Amino acid sequence: MRVDGKELRPIWFDRARGIVRVIDQRFLPHELIIKDLTHVDEVIRTIKDMVVRGAPLIGATGALGVYVSLVQDGARPGDDNYIEDECRRLKDARPTAMNLFWGVDRVWDAVQVHSSPEVRIEVALKEALEVVEEEAVNCRKIGEFGSSLIEKIWDQKNGEPVNILTHCNAGWLACIEYGTATAPIYTAFDKGIPVHVWVDETRPLNQGARLTAWELGKHGVPHTVITDNAGGHIMQHDMVDLVIVGTDRTTRAGDVANKIGTYLKALAARDNDIPFYVALPSSTFDWSITDGVRDIPIEERNPDEIRYVQGLCNGEIREVLVPPAKSPCANHAFDVTPARLVTGFITERGICRADEASIMALFPEKKTK
Repeated sequence: MRVDGKELRPIWFDRARGIVRVIDQRFLPHELIIKDLTHVDEVIRTIKDMVVRGAPLIGATGALGVYVSLVQDGARPGDDNYIEDECRRLKDARPTAMNLFWGVDRVWDAVQVHSSPEVRIEVALKEALEVVEEEAVNCRKIGEFGSSLIEKIWDQKNGEPVNILTHCNAGWLACIEYGTATAPIYTAFDKGIPVHVWVDETRPLNQGARLTAWELGKHGVPHTVITDNAGGHIMQHDMVDLVIVGTDRTTRAGDVANKIGTYLKALAARDNDIPFYVALPSSTFDWSITDGVRDIPIEERNPDEIRYVQGLCNGEIREVLVPPAKSPCANHAFDVTPARLVTGFITERGICRADEASIMALFPEKKTK
Protein backbone atom coordinates (compact mmCIF):
# COMPACT_ATOMS: atom_id res chain seq x y z
CA MET A 1 0.00 0.00 0.00
CA ARG A 2 1.03 3.63 -0.41
CA VAL A 3 1.86 5.72 2.65
CA ASP A 4 2.73 9.35 2.02
CA GLY A 5 3.55 8.52 -1.58
CA LYS A 6 5.78 5.54 -0.72
CA GLU A 7 5.07 1.86 -1.29
CA LEU A 8 5.16 0.11 2.08
CA ARG A 9 4.53 -3.34 3.49
CA PRO A 10 4.54 -4.45 7.13
CA ILE A 11 7.25 -7.06 6.38
CA TRP A 12 9.81 -7.46 3.60
CA PHE A 13 13.16 -8.99 2.76
CA ASP A 14 15.90 -6.44 2.18
CA ARG A 15 17.99 -8.16 -0.48
CA ALA A 16 20.73 -5.54 -0.39
CA ARG A 17 21.35 -6.23 3.30
CA GLY A 18 20.12 -9.83 3.35
CA ILE A 19 17.78 -9.30 6.31
CA VAL A 20 14.09 -9.43 7.18
CA ARG A 21 12.57 -6.08 8.17
CA VAL A 22 9.23 -5.21 9.76
CA ILE A 23 7.23 -2.16 10.83
CA ASP A 24 7.04 -1.98 14.63
CA GLN A 25 3.29 -1.55 14.94
CA ARG A 26 3.41 -0.80 18.67
CA PHE A 27 4.34 2.81 17.92
CA LEU A 28 1.84 3.57 15.16
CA PRO A 29 0.25 5.94 14.37
CA HIS A 30 2.61 8.36 16.10
CA GLU A 31 5.97 6.94 15.00
CA LEU A 32 7.02 4.78 12.06
CA ILE A 33 9.82 2.53 13.32
CA ILE A 34 11.49 -0.27 11.34
CA LYS A 35 13.03 -3.33 13.04
CA ASP A 36 15.59 -5.78 11.66
CA LEU A 37 15.11 -9.49 12.40
CA THR A 38 18.41 -11.37 12.38
CA HIS A 39 17.75 -14.09 14.98
CA VAL A 40 14.84 -16.40 15.74
CA ASP A 41 14.66 -14.99 19.26
CA GLU A 42 13.96 -11.58 17.71
CA VAL A 43 11.30 -13.07 15.45
CA ILE A 44 9.62 -14.76 18.42
CA ARG A 45 9.63 -11.56 20.48
CA THR A 46 8.30 -9.67 17.47
CA ILE A 47 5.33 -12.03 17.30
CA LYS A 48 4.77 -12.31 21.07
CA ASP A 49 5.04 -8.58 21.76
CA MET A 50 2.80 -7.68 18.79
CA VAL A 51 5.45 -5.77 16.89
CA VAL A 52 3.66 -7.64 14.10
CA ARG A 53 0.09 -8.88 14.52
CA GLY A 54 -2.79 -10.10 12.42
CA ALA A 55 -3.09 -13.70 11.28
CA PRO A 56 -1.72 -13.46 7.70
CA LEU A 57 1.19 -11.25 8.78
CA ILE A 58 2.02 -13.56 11.69
CA GLY A 59 2.06 -16.45 9.21
CA ALA A 60 4.41 -14.60 6.87
CA THR A 61 6.65 -13.64 9.79
CA GLY A 62 6.79 -17.24 10.95
CA ALA A 63 7.65 -18.40 7.44
CA LEU A 64 10.52 -15.92 7.16
CA GLY A 65 11.49 -16.88 10.71
CA VAL A 66 12.36 -20.36 9.48
CA TYR A 67 14.74 -18.77 6.97
CA VAL A 68 16.24 -16.62 9.72
CA SER A 69 16.87 -19.77 11.77
CA LEU A 70 19.03 -21.12 8.93
CA VAL A 71 21.25 -18.04 8.57
CA GLN A 72 21.49 -16.62 12.11
CA ASP A 73 24.71 -16.75 14.09
CA GLY A 74 25.30 -20.34 15.20
CA ALA A 75 22.79 -21.78 12.74
CA ARG A 76 22.97 -25.46 11.81
CA PRO A 77 20.97 -25.66 8.57
CA GLY A 78 21.97 -29.26 7.99
CA ASP A 79 20.66 -30.46 11.38
CA ASP A 80 17.02 -31.56 11.28
CA ASN A 81 16.68 -31.61 15.06
CA TYR A 82 17.96 -28.05 15.30
CA ILE A 83 15.52 -26.78 12.65
CA GLU A 84 12.58 -28.68 14.13
CA ASP A 85 13.31 -27.13 17.52
CA GLU A 86 13.47 -23.62 16.05
CA CYS A 87 10.21 -24.26 14.18
CA ARG A 88 8.56 -25.43 17.39
CA ARG A 89 9.70 -22.30 19.21
CA LEU A 90 8.33 -20.13 16.41
CA LYS A 91 4.95 -21.88 16.52
CA ASP A 92 4.80 -21.50 20.31
CA ALA A 93 5.07 -17.70 20.01
CA ARG A 94 1.27 -17.27 19.92
CA PRO A 95 -1.41 -19.95 20.29
CA THR A 96 -4.49 -18.78 18.39
CA ALA A 97 -3.53 -17.65 14.87
CA MET A 98 -3.67 -20.62 12.49
CA ASN A 99 -1.50 -18.89 9.89
CA LEU A 100 1.56 -19.05 12.15
CA PHE A 101 1.55 -22.86 12.22
CA TRP A 102 0.72 -23.02 8.52
CA GLY A 103 3.53 -20.65 7.49
CA VAL A 104 6.22 -22.32 9.59
CA ASP A 105 5.21 -25.85 8.55
CA ARG A 106 5.04 -24.92 4.88
CA VAL A 107 8.63 -23.67 4.82
CA TRP A 108 9.92 -26.59 6.88
CA ASP A 109 8.14 -29.06 4.57
CA ALA A 110 9.87 -27.48 1.59
CA VAL A 111 13.28 -27.46 3.31
CA GLN A 112 13.44 -30.94 4.76
CA VAL A 113 13.38 -32.76 1.42
CA HIS A 114 16.87 -31.36 0.77
CA SER A 115 20.08 -32.29 2.57
CA SER A 116 22.51 -29.60 1.42
CA PRO A 117 22.65 -26.68 3.93
CA GLU A 118 23.16 -24.20 1.10
CA VAL A 119 20.15 -25.51 -0.81
CA ARG A 120 18.05 -25.49 2.36
CA ILE A 121 18.79 -21.82 2.91
CA GLU A 122 17.93 -20.99 -0.69
CA VAL A 123 14.70 -23.02 -0.60
CA ALA A 124 13.63 -21.55 2.76
CA LEU A 125 13.91 -18.00 1.49
CA LYS A 126 12.16 -18.82 -1.78
CA GLU A 127 9.27 -20.59 -0.05
CA ALA A 128 8.86 -17.90 2.61
CA LEU A 129 8.74 -15.14 0.01
CA GLU A 130 6.17 -17.16 -1.92
CA VAL A 131 4.06 -17.25 1.24
CA VAL A 132 4.32 -13.46 1.45
CA GLU A 133 3.34 -12.90 -2.18
CA GLU A 134 0.53 -15.46 -2.15
CA GLU A 135 -1.05 -13.84 0.89
CA ALA A 136 -0.92 -10.47 -0.87
CA VAL A 137 -2.61 -11.96 -3.95
CA ASN A 138 -5.23 -13.70 -1.79
CA CYS A 139 -6.10 -10.44 -0.07
CA ARG A 140 -6.46 -8.69 -3.42
CA LYS A 141 -8.89 -11.41 -4.52
CA ILE A 142 -10.80 -11.07 -1.25
CA GLY A 143 -11.16 -7.39 -2.09
CA GLU A 144 -12.48 -8.15 -5.56
CA PHE A 145 -15.09 -10.62 -4.34
CA GLY A 146 -16.08 -8.62 -1.27
CA SER A 147 -16.50 -5.32 -3.09
CA SER A 148 -19.50 -6.82 -4.89
CA LEU A 149 -21.35 -6.88 -1.56
CA ILE A 150 -20.64 -3.18 -1.04
CA GLU A 151 -21.62 -2.32 -4.62
CA LYS A 152 -24.94 -4.15 -4.25
CA ILE A 153 -25.80 -2.19 -1.10
CA TRP A 154 -24.75 1.05 -2.82
CA ASP A 155 -27.17 0.34 -5.66
CA GLN A 156 -29.96 -0.29 -3.15
CA LYS A 157 -29.17 3.01 -1.40
CA ASN A 158 -29.48 4.94 -4.65
CA GLY A 159 -25.89 6.14 -4.54
CA GLU A 160 -25.72 7.09 -0.86
CA PRO A 161 -22.49 6.12 0.96
CA VAL A 162 -22.28 2.57 2.30
CA ASN A 163 -21.59 2.47 6.05
CA ILE A 164 -19.35 -0.43 7.04
CA LEU A 165 -18.34 -1.38 10.57
CA THR A 166 -15.03 -3.13 11.25
CA HIS A 167 -13.51 -4.58 14.41
CA CYS A 168 -9.84 -4.44 15.37
CA ASN A 169 -7.34 -4.12 12.50
CA ALA A 170 -7.78 -6.51 9.61
CA GLY A 171 -6.09 -4.19 7.15
CA TRP A 172 -2.83 -4.35 5.25
CA LEU A 173 -0.91 -3.88 8.50
CA ALA A 174 -2.36 -7.23 9.61
CA CYS A 175 -1.62 -8.86 6.28
CA ILE A 176 0.79 -7.93 3.49
CA GLU A 177 -1.34 -5.88 1.13
CA TYR A 178 -5.00 -4.75 1.07
CA GLY A 179 -5.98 -6.55 4.28
CA THR A 180 -8.83 -9.00 4.75
CA ALA A 181 -11.81 -7.05 6.15
CA THR A 182 -10.53 -3.82 4.60
CA ALA A 183 -9.74 -5.28 1.17
CA PRO A 184 -13.36 -4.98 -0.07
CA ILE A 185 -13.47 -1.44 1.33
CA TYR A 186 -10.30 -0.35 -0.49
CA THR A 187 -11.45 -2.02 -3.71
CA ALA A 188 -14.89 -0.40 -3.59
CA PHE A 189 -13.41 2.99 -2.71
CA ASP A 190 -10.91 2.79 -5.56
CA LYS A 191 -13.81 2.00 -7.93
CA GLY A 192 -15.44 5.25 -6.92
CA ILE A 193 -18.12 3.76 -4.66
CA PRO A 194 -18.71 6.10 -1.70
CA VAL A 195 -18.04 4.36 1.60
CA HIS A 196 -17.78 5.35 5.23
CA VAL A 197 -16.14 3.10 7.83
CA TRP A 198 -17.03 2.92 11.51
CA VAL A 199 -13.74 2.06 13.25
CA ASP A 200 -14.15 0.84 16.81
CA GLU A 201 -11.17 1.54 19.02
CA THR A 202 -10.70 -2.12 20.05
CA ARG A 203 -9.40 -2.17 23.57
CA PRO A 204 -7.07 -3.02 25.16
CA LEU A 205 -4.43 -2.15 22.53
CA ASN A 206 -6.69 0.03 20.40
CA GLN A 207 -5.71 -1.54 17.09
CA GLY A 208 -8.78 -0.03 15.48
CA ALA A 209 -8.18 3.52 16.66
CA ARG A 210 -4.41 3.34 16.16
CA LEU A 211 -3.98 1.17 13.07
CA THR A 212 -7.19 0.90 11.06
CA ALA A 213 -7.83 4.64 11.33
CA TRP A 214 -4.22 5.36 10.31
CA GLU A 215 -4.48 3.04 7.30
CA LEU A 216 -7.81 4.40 6.10
CA GLY A 217 -6.66 7.97 6.58
CA LYS A 218 -3.53 7.41 4.51
CA HIS A 219 -5.67 5.95 1.72
CA GLY A 220 -8.22 8.75 1.93
CA VAL A 221 -11.15 6.54 3.00
CA PRO A 222 -13.80 8.41 5.06
CA HIS A 223 -14.02 6.94 8.55
CA THR A 224 -15.04 7.66 12.13
CA VAL A 225 -13.47 6.21 15.27
CA ILE A 226 -15.98 5.03 17.88
CA THR A 227 -15.78 3.29 21.23
CA ASP A 228 -15.77 -0.52 21.26
CA ASN A 229 -19.31 -0.75 22.58
CA ALA A 230 -20.93 1.89 20.38
CA GLY A 231 -21.45 -0.63 17.57
CA GLY A 232 -24.78 -1.90 18.85
CA HIS A 233 -26.12 1.61 19.28
CA ILE A 234 -25.30 2.76 15.77
CA MET A 235 -26.73 -0.48 14.35
CA GLN A 236 -30.02 0.19 16.16
CA HIS A 237 -30.18 3.63 14.54
CA ASP A 238 -29.68 2.41 10.95
CA MET A 239 -26.16 3.78 10.73
CA VAL A 240 -24.52 0.49 9.66
CA ASP A 241 -25.22 -1.30 6.36
CA LEU A 242 -22.64 -4.05 6.62
CA VAL A 243 -20.17 -5.54 9.12
CA ILE A 244 -16.92 -7.05 7.85
CA VAL A 245 -14.33 -8.49 10.24
CA GLY A 246 -11.22 -10.61 9.95
CA THR A 247 -10.30 -13.79 11.83
CA ASP A 248 -7.28 -15.47 13.39
CA ARG A 249 -8.62 -19.02 13.11
CA THR A 250 -11.81 -20.40 11.59
CA THR A 251 -13.04 -23.99 11.76
CA ARG A 252 -14.09 -26.01 8.75
CA ALA A 253 -17.66 -25.75 10.12
CA GLY A 254 -17.57 -21.95 10.22
CA ASP A 255 -16.88 -20.94 13.84
CA VAL A 256 -14.74 -17.80 13.91
CA ALA A 257 -12.04 -16.83 16.42
CA ASN A 258 -11.21 -13.15 16.21
CA LYS A 259 -10.28 -10.18 18.38
CA ILE A 260 -12.21 -10.09 21.66
CA GLY A 261 -15.53 -8.34 21.14
CA THR A 262 -16.25 -9.80 17.70
CA TYR A 263 -18.91 -12.09 19.18
CA LEU A 264 -20.77 -9.09 20.62
CA LYS A 265 -20.69 -7.33 17.24
CA ALA A 266 -22.14 -10.44 15.61
CA LEU A 267 -24.95 -10.62 18.18
CA ALA A 268 -25.81 -6.96 17.63
CA ALA A 269 -25.73 -7.41 13.85
CA ARG A 270 -28.07 -10.40 14.05
CA ASP A 271 -30.47 -8.52 16.31
CA ASN A 272 -30.61 -5.68 13.80
CA ASP A 273 -30.71 -7.78 10.61
CA ILE A 274 -27.37 -6.45 9.40
CA PRO A 275 -25.14 -8.72 7.25
CA PHE A 276 -22.08 -9.93 9.17
CA TYR A 277 -19.26 -11.17 6.94
CA VAL A 278 -15.84 -12.58 7.80
CA ALA A 279 -12.99 -12.04 5.33
CA LEU A 280 -10.12 -14.54 5.37
CA PRO A 281 -7.57 -16.32 3.18
CA SER A 282 -7.69 -20.11 3.19
CA SER A 283 -4.50 -20.20 5.29
CA THR A 284 -6.62 -19.06 8.27
CA PHE A 285 -8.94 -22.09 8.18
CA ASP A 286 -8.17 -24.85 10.63
CA TRP A 287 -9.29 -27.83 8.58
CA SER A 288 -8.85 -30.24 11.50
CA ILE A 289 -11.58 -28.94 13.84
CA THR A 290 -15.29 -28.19 13.75
CA ASP A 291 -16.08 -26.88 17.26
CA GLY A 292 -14.51 -23.47 17.69
CA VAL A 293 -15.72 -22.79 21.22
CA ARG A 294 -14.27 -26.05 22.50
CA ASP A 295 -11.20 -26.58 20.32
CA ILE A 296 -9.70 -23.15 19.51
CA PRO A 297 -7.20 -22.08 22.20
CA ILE A 298 -7.88 -18.55 23.40
CA GLU A 299 -4.76 -16.58 24.23
CA GLU A 300 -4.68 -14.77 27.57
CA ARG A 301 -2.22 -11.93 27.37
CA ASN A 302 -0.40 -9.78 29.92
CA PRO A 303 -2.91 -7.93 32.15
CA ASP A 304 -0.75 -4.81 31.85
CA GLU A 305 -2.24 -4.34 28.38
CA ILE A 306 -5.48 -3.55 30.21
CA ARG A 307 -3.94 -1.64 33.08
CA TYR A 308 -2.06 0.81 30.89
CA VAL A 309 -3.07 2.88 27.87
CA GLN A 310 -0.46 4.23 25.45
CA GLY A 311 -0.77 7.54 23.65
CA LEU A 312 0.96 10.71 22.53
CA CYS A 313 1.48 13.36 25.21
CA ASN A 314 3.39 16.59 24.54
CA GLY A 315 5.17 14.99 21.62
CA GLU A 316 6.18 11.82 23.52
CA ILE A 317 4.63 8.36 23.51
CA ARG A 318 3.67 7.54 27.10
CA GLU A 319 1.76 4.94 29.09
CA VAL A 320 -0.72 5.80 31.82
CA LEU A 321 -2.32 3.59 34.47
CA VAL A 322 -6.12 3.39 34.24
CA PRO A 323 -7.55 1.09 36.97
CA PRO A 324 -6.46 0.93 40.62
CA ALA A 325 -2.93 -0.44 40.71
CA LYS A 326 -3.95 -3.48 42.78
CA SER A 327 -7.10 -4.42 40.88
CA PRO A 328 -6.80 -7.82 39.15
CA CYS A 329 -7.24 -7.78 35.36
CA ALA A 330 -8.01 -10.60 32.89
CA ASN A 331 -6.90 -10.13 29.30
CA HIS A 332 -8.62 -12.61 26.97
CA ALA A 333 -7.38 -11.69 23.52
CA PHE A 334 -9.97 -13.47 21.37
CA ASP A 335 -13.52 -14.81 21.39
CA VAL A 336 -15.36 -17.26 19.16
CA THR A 337 -18.36 -16.28 17.05
CA PRO A 338 -20.52 -19.33 16.23
CA ALA A 339 -21.14 -20.03 12.57
CA ARG A 340 -24.88 -19.44 13.03
CA LEU A 341 -24.20 -15.70 13.52
CA VAL A 342 -22.03 -15.35 10.39
CA THR A 343 -23.74 -14.37 7.14
CA GLY A 344 -20.85 -15.63 5.03
CA PHE A 345 -17.14 -15.83 4.32
CA ILE A 346 -15.22 -13.78 1.79
CA THR A 347 -12.22 -15.81 0.59
CA GLU A 348 -9.76 -15.74 -2.28
CA ARG A 349 -11.98 -18.25 -4.09
CA GLY A 350 -15.26 -16.45 -3.62
CA ILE A 351 -18.05 -15.93 -1.09
CA CYS A 352 -19.75 -18.80 0.69
CA ARG A 353 -22.13 -19.47 3.55
CA ALA A 354 -20.72 -20.18 7.00
CA ASP A 355 -21.29 -23.92 7.05
CA GLU A 356 -19.10 -26.92 6.38
CA ALA A 357 -20.74 -27.93 3.11
CA SER A 358 -20.37 -24.47 1.59
CA ILE A 359 -16.78 -24.07 2.76
CA MET A 360 -15.84 -27.52 1.44
CA ALA A 361 -17.47 -26.68 -1.90
CA LEU A 362 -14.96 -23.81 -2.27
CA PHE A 363 -12.04 -25.91 -1.01
CA PRO A 364 -12.80 -29.51 -2.12
CA GLU A 365 -9.17 -30.57 -1.76
CA LYS A 366 -9.56 -30.22 2.00
CA LYS A 367 -12.39 -32.73 2.32
CA THR A 368 -10.12 -35.62 3.21
CA LYS A 369 -8.24 -33.69 5.90
